[in-house]
Parts: sequence; structure tokens; C-alpha cells
Amino acid sequence: MQHIATQAGVTRGAIYWHFDDKGALFNAMMERVTLPFECALSSLGKSDATTVLADLRQYFIEIFRVTETNPQARRVLEIASLKVEFVSEMDAVRVRRRQSKGEMMEQVVERLKLAQAGGQIRADVDPQLLATGLWALMDGLIRNWMFEPTSFSLIDLGGNMIGTMLDGIRTR
Repeated sequence: MQHIATQAGVTRGAIYWHFDDKGALFNAMMERVTLPFECALSSLGKSDATTVLADLRQYFIEIFRVTETNPQARRVLEIASLKVEFVSEMDAVRVRRRQSKGEMMEQVVERLKLAQAGGQIRADVDPQLLATGLWALMDGLIRNWMFEPTSFSLIDLGGNMIGTMLDGIRTR
């Protein structure tokens, strides 16, 4: 809190006047930005069985694009993912991440079931398991990229990896 107060040119008391604790300050910051995986979620609901896999791939590419090209979203994501100590006063961070992940997983599973019903993906594919794998791939790539953004293009590598996963489940 002292670092924030110094950067803002105010006292710690002034920060605490506006925010009860670090969690409240963090929530205020989070309300001002949409996380990359939240930004394109509404686009998933527009798919039909024939376009769902292409739309899913595009959804993940959009997450990578926002992360790579939007400095504000990236900064907040970096703070929320890499610089937060999940202690009791910051439980709101964990709750928001869990809620966002849950909404994203629900949409992806629904889309995968639609693709499966439309014969686009194999019947032996477990949509929940695949959605979990897609989340892990996306989250892991973003975290690794944030540590060293010049090491690879998140958009290119992420798009290729998501495409490979989705191609692997298609009916032949």
C-alpha cells in the first residue's frame, strides 16, 4: 500500500480513506478492466454446429491478441496472475478468477457439446476434459509469455497450439 500511495503522491491514510483494504483496492482496479479471457466470451454464443470449432479457435486467438497488444489488460492480468498473494484480504481475486474461469468453461463445454452433436468432433471426446485442457494451455502460455514477452508471439504460437488441439478431436 505504501508503494501505491507513493506512486499516487498521497499518504497511506488517503488510500485507506477510499479503500478498506488491499482487496477493495484490487477490486476497484479490476472493475476498470476486462480480463482477456472475459473480453470475447459473448462471441462464443453465436456459433452453430458447423462453425463452432473455428469460432472456439478464434475466441482463444482473441484472448492471446488482447493479452499481447493491450498494455492495460496485460498489466492487470499480470498483477492478478503473478503478483497477488492469495491471503484472506485478497480472496476477492480468487473468487473473480474462479467465476471468470467457470463462465468460460461453461461456454466452451456447451460449444464442444454442440460440435459433438453436429458430428464435428469425435464421440469419444469428453467436452469437460477438453475444455479443461484448453484452459490449461491458454493459461500456461499466457503466464510463460508474461515472464518473457519477446520469446515468442503469443498470438501465433497460441493460435497454432489451439488449432492443433482442436484438429486432433475432429471427426475424420
